[in-house]
Amino acid sequence: MIALKLAFRNLLGAGLRTWLNVIVLSFAYVLIIFWNGMLNGWDRQGSRDTVDWEAGKGQLWHPAFDRYDSFTIQDAHAPVTGEAKQLVDKGKITPLLFVPGTAYPQGRQQGVLLKGIDPGQKILKIPSSLLISGDTDNAIIGTRMAKALKMKEGDRMLIRWRDKNGTFDAMEITIAAVFKTNVPAVDAGQIWLNLDKLREMTSMKDEATILVSGTEEVRSNVGNWEYKDLNFLLADLNKIIESKRASAMILQGMLLLIALLAIFDTQVLSIFRRQKEIGTYIALGMTRMQVVGIFTVEGGAHSILAAIAGAIYGIPIFIWLASKGITFGVDDMGITMAETIYPYYSFGLILTTTIFVIIAATVVSYIPARRISQMKPTDALKGKIQ
Repeated sequence: MIALKLAFRNLLGAGLRTWLNVIVLSFAYVLIIFWNGMLNGWDRQGSRDTVDWEAGKGQLWHPAFDRYDSFTIQDAHAPVTGEAKQLVDKGKITPLLFVPGTAYPQGRQQGVLLKGIDPGQKILKIPSSLLISGDTDNAIIGTRMAKALKMKEGDRMLIRWRDKNGTFDAMEITIAAVFKTNVPAVDAGQIWLNLDKLREMTSMKDEATILVSGTEEVRSNVGNWEYKDLNFLLADLNKIIESKRASAMILQGMLLLIALLAIFDTQVLSIFRRQKEIGTYIALGMTRMQVVGIFTVEGGAHSILAAIAGAIYGIPIFIWLASKGITFGVDDMGITMAETIYPYYSFGLILTTTIFVIIAATVVSYIPARRISQMKPTDALKGKIQ
C-alpha cells in the first residue's frame, strides 16, 4: 500500500511527462478493445446469419456431396426415406435439391446452380413461400444474382438443365422476388425453385442433396446421410475472422510497443535522476527489493491511469458504435458480412485487455528498476552512477 501511494504521488508530481505516457497507453487500450470488439461483432452477426439462412442447426449431406467440388453435385442426390423421411414429415428437417444448370438472361449464357426448396419450410429465412405450387415457373434469386443476371422482379428468362438420365431440357421461369441476404452461399450463382417442381424437372422423385436441420436433436448420421455440425459449417467464416484477428494484432502490438517504450524510457530517466531519493529510501531502512517494488509499481501505475483515461473517452465511443454500428458502404464482399457491423464489447474482452496491458507495463517497468538492487546506498546518496 505504501509503494502504491508513493507511486501515484510521484506520477502526479511528474506532471506532463506522466500524462503523455498515459494518453499514448490509453490509445492502445481503446484500439485493442475497439478492433477486437468489431471482430467479435462480425463473428456474432456472421454466425447468426449463416445459421438463419444456410446452415440451420446442422445439416445432413449425401455422401457424394462436396461443397468445394462442383463436379460432385450432379450425382449427389438420393431419395429421402426411412428415418429421414419421418423427420421431414415432422418439420424437423427440410430437404434441398441441387442441380447444375445454365441460365440465358437476355440472350446471354451463364452457369447457375438450381436449388429446390420446400415453399412451406420454416427452418431457413429464404422466402420460399413465394414459390407457391400454383405458379410452378416462379423462381427467386438474391440481390447478387440479380445484379449478375441483370434481372429484376417480374422478368422472365430461359434456364436449361440435365435430368437424372442425362437428358437436357429447358423452360422459362419468372423471377417472383429478389431477396437480400448477407450470406453469399445462398445467393451468388443460384436460382431457387419449388422443390417439387425441380424434382419433376429432373425425374428425381423424393430426392435431395442435403437435409437442413431445424433442431439440435439431429446430431448424428441418419441412414446414409452424413451429419455436419455447425463447427464444420461455420469453419470458413471462423478462419477468415481469425486471420483478420491475427493481422490486427500487428497494428495493436506496434501501438502498445510504442507506449511501453515510452514507459521504459521514463523509468530509466527517473532512476537516473532520483538516485539520491533511492539512497534515502535505503538509508531509512527499506530493502533494495522494496525500493525496486516502488519504482515497478510506479511504472505499472501508468497502465491504471491509462485505463481510467481510456474509459473516460472510450466508453461513450463504444456505446455509440454498439448502437449505431459501423457501415462500410458495401455489402457484397464475397463473404458473410453485413453492410453495417455492430461491435460487441464483452466484459471478458475488456477485463482481459486491461489485465494484459497492466502486466506488460509492470514487466517493462521492472526491467530498469532492477538496477536499483545493484546500487550502494552511499553512492546513491551522493548521486553517483554505477
